[in-house]
Amino acid sequence: MIETINLTKKYGDLVVLDNISETIHEGERIAIIGPSGSGKSTFLRCLNCMEDPTSGSIMFEGVDLTDMKVDINYHRQRMGMVFQQFNLFNNKTVLENITLAPLHIGYKKIKGRAARAAFKADVEAHAHELLQRIGLDDWADKYPSTLSGGQKQRVAIVRALAMNPKVILFDEPTSALDPEMVGEVLDLIKQLADEGMTMVIVTHEMGFAREVASRMFFMADGIIMEQGKPADLFDNPQSPRLKDFLSKVI
Repeated sequence: MIETINLTKKYGDLVVLDNISETIHEGERIAIIGPSGSGKSTFLRCLNCMEDPTSGSIMFEGVDLTDMKVDINYHRQRMGMVFQQFNLFNNKTVLENITLAPLHIGYKKIKGRAARAAFKADVEAHAHELLQRIGLDDWADKYPSTLSGGQKQRVAIVRALAMNPKVILFDEPTSALDPEMVGEVLDLIKQLADEGMTMVIVTHEMGFAREVASRMFFMADGIIMEQGKPADLFDNPQSPRLKDFLSKVI
């Protein structure tokens, strides 16, 4: 589904991603671990070109997203993103946050007041279904400021789901949460994993990574230094860098 070819990202003389070539297959659940500053979040943000790579290619479903002729916004619709800080619009209700993107995209294709009204009704019905799934349908008309951190992140996840993406990118989805709220967000991500959603997750939650990931990347110094099944990385790390990292986080 996703392939990076010699992906490199530099900020001046600082090399953040160093010539990464990697493939992520449909249905995989990739957990990315590593120390701060290793390039994990930059790698994730490059996958949907929120960060422009300095060089290299990013193939998504056979299309090179770094090609200037490509409609990047079309392909981003199929690649959901969940951020550390939720990034909900505080001046819009929960329902409006979820429906904003699908309505914006749909209205470009649909003409006529009646057709748009019917489309809006369908989008809102789907949003309510998603909110029911996470137990927050009663909060549809509330504003994000009234929600807990865990509730905000779950809304952010279903906002991504509202676009029916082929893959969801999670950038440390629990790092901004109080410890007691982490579980409710991780449970939702586990449900998505069980349903076969392709996911790439930057996380510091080692137990969660071991349980959910089908494959793991260990990043350090701008490269994927080691990869494999969770049991391989946790129980039989090969590189001294990974051994040192695990000794500090487990």
